[in-house]
Amino acid sequence: MDDIDRTVRTDPYKGPAGGWGSARSLGNILRREGVLLAGAVDLMKQNKTDGFACVSCAWPKPAKAHPFEYCENGAKATAWEITTHRTTPDFFAQHTCTALRDWEDYYLEQQGRLTHPMRWDAATDKYLPVSWDAAFAEIGAELRAMRPDETVWYASGRASLETSFIWALAARLFGTNNLPDSSNMCHESTSVGLKESIGSPVGTTTIEDLETTDCIFFFGQNPGTNSPRALHPLADAHKRGVPIITFNPIRERALERFTDPQSPIEMLTGKATPISSQYHQLRLGGDIAAIMGMCKYLIAEDDAARAQGRPPVLDHAFIAEHTDGFEAFAEQARGYDWKTLEYHSGLTRSAIESAAAVYARAEKVMAIYGMGLTQHRAGVENVQMVVNFLLLRGNIGKTGAGVCPVRGHSNVQGQRTVGISEKPESVPLDKYAERYGFEPPRHTGLNTVEACGAMLEGKIKAFLSLGGNFIRAVPEREKMEAAWSKLRLSVQIATKLNRSHIVHGEIAYILPCLGRIERDVQATGPQAVSVEDSTACVHGSKGIRPPASSHLLSEPKIVAEIAKAALPANPKLPWDEWVGEYALIRTEIGAIYPDFANMETRMWEPGGFRRNLPATRREWLTETRRANIIKPKSLDEDADMPADSPQVLRMMTMRSNDQFNTTIYGYDDRFRGIRGTRMVVLMSPDDISTLGLKDGEMVGLRTVSHDGVNREMTGFRVTEYNIPAGNIGTYYPETNALIPLWHHAERSKVPAAKSIPVRVFKVEGASG
Repeated sequence: MDDIDRTVRTDPYKGPAGGWGSARSLGNILRREGVLLAGAVDLMKQNKTDGFACVSCAWPKPAKAHPFEYCENGAKATAWEITTHRTTPDFFAQHTCTALRDWEDYYLEQQGRLTHPMRWDAATDKYLPVSWDAAFAEIGAELRAMRPDETVWYASGRASLETSFIWALAARLFGTNNLPDSSNMCHESTSVGLKESIGSPVGTTTIEDLETTDCIFFFGQNPGTNSPRALHPLADAHKRGVPIITFNPIRERALERFTDPQSPIEMLTGKATPISSQYHQLRLGGDIAAIMGMCKYLIAEDDAARAQGRPPVLDHAFIAEHTDGFEAFAEQARGYDWKTLEYHSGLTRSAIESAAAVYARAEKVMAIYGMGLTQHRAGVENVQMVVNFLLLRGNIGKTGAGVCPVRGHSNVQGQRTVGISEKPESVPLDKYAERYGFEPPRHTGLNTVEACGAMLEGKIKAFLSLGGNFIRAVPEREKMEAAWSKLRLSVQIATKLNRSHIVHGEIAYILPCLGRIERDVQATGPQAVSVEDSTACVHGSKGIRPPASSHLLSEPKIVAEIAKAALPANPKLPWDEWVGEYALIRTEIGAIYPDFANMETRMWEPGGFRRNLPATRREWLTETRRANIIKPKSLDEDADMPADSPQVLRMMTMRSNDQFNTTIYGYDDRFRGIRGTRMVVLMSPDDISTLGLKDGEMVGLRTVSHDGVNREMTGFRVTEYNIPAGNIGTYYPETNALIPLWHHAERSKVPAAKSIPVRVFKVEGASG
């Protein structure tokens, strides 16, 4: 284990996002991973047209790249992948899986890149080396002995379009649509909500829209930890005088001010650019009420303007030609009284109206949001309220305006585009049937929450994972780990060790693969892959590093070999040829998905090529053939929350500055002033006082529910923080154990991780 400082301390951070803090943090991880010089050189190719796509987030890559087109977290992800540390068979020989279960996530992954295929040995409780041929033969034999729907084929969101396409194809050839992915845990509310509202499951904006917009609204998204490269265009927008209005329960430093590490003047002078012109700390679950309040103001102002003969506030021509449902929604908005809206939003009427007044004066408005909206019981309605807000003034389908959901994993949107979906209606199955000569399964498969439920019921025998750390990412940890251990087969395609490997099935394999940054040489020579960003632009990516081990195989090769071992031979499926030349896979993708025709050359266009999105042209592929203004059922985003009580608090899970999803790079959260630990509970001074607690005191958390299951964790340090009373913050994935599996967004089934009802209790004998 390495020697990072685990001294626990909390000191308010007064600096900006970016700046020297970012530079120091990057230098520290490059040194820790043993790539201080090599890493700095490699980073010059990150997110460049002739380089490699970042393995971290899906923020778009500009056509005109900065000299340093990477952010702190993207650079950490690169250092994490190109590390000099190695997890070899010798490591596994020294540790049983039982012992490794006591290790924290950081230390498991920090051992370095996996070097050999490994199989768990029940007699020794250790992973032992195994040949690739033996691994594929046993995996194939086990799968052939199972019914198709007893298997789950999970994808994490980092795999390329090429790998994702053949992964989904292999699952359907096997006979199942059990293709859950990481989107089910974050942005499935977007896919459902936008599809119903505008006929497209993805956003409508491009990175160029940020250059021409004249107003930006932020809802529940923190670019400082989730998409730091977004801070460059945001800072540029501020300098042009663009108002940026933020709704977020916690004041995130990246949405307050930013020092550009690429600006010598700002770095030398310490100058920081303000980001948000208005910052509204609403209560957890207060988004529908806040947006409804702004819509109420706009409609009232428009009513008054029309009565007085003044120019209208709403875009009535757009509403009449392009929307359905306006009158019913307008009546709903008029009907809410301000006292009710203030109560549910946690904001004052004047705050809501001040934001709406800015919107009313703007002509081109973008709305950017993240999991702060999607991970609620009413996550789908949250998304649709954002769309309603934009439609009132015609802010979808024009330059500089639109809806911008910020995706996490670098290709999580793209893998859904090329077939990884449990929903058969989302996939052109007839084309698959015709091209490959088989009858694809037509029944709905399992999403992530449903896959977990099926495992708990003992209905799943095999779990195959294309990357990721599933068991750490999902709710209901204790029950899920027990069920996971009863799987007949668990197969993990991975680059590093994580908890999903050491909590394993009866037969368990770790299959180490090449990383995206590594050179991938196949039968026809060096290969390239492709990914799709949050704005539906597709980019090429070329690896530049030598492989971490000579024993690694590429992801397409591993998937193809599993398919060959588990499926009958089919002359229409030349797996070996596809692996030998990935361009052939891209031809297949283009044949099934017309948006990807001729992608071999198009993916190298600066800025990538964009998929066809009819909503951007105001063509609405909905049942009404219009953009639907959809009324929310209520203002309460989490209807199963107990009645307000000072003893029951709403808990949100959040990421730190030193992590990406389940990958933990360290134990510091610079922006929140927390050092050496992730076991904290952020609380308002009022709640600390009301509950008779003290800053620094050790406490436990217990979920409030009526299902008879005791969900409880201890070891949290009370940390006074600027968060609305009645709300608390804890880190993901540590507190996933407190989330019931049934506590998910209606219809999308995204775990509702942003509003969990909990009680805080003192731990006898504990001290801070």
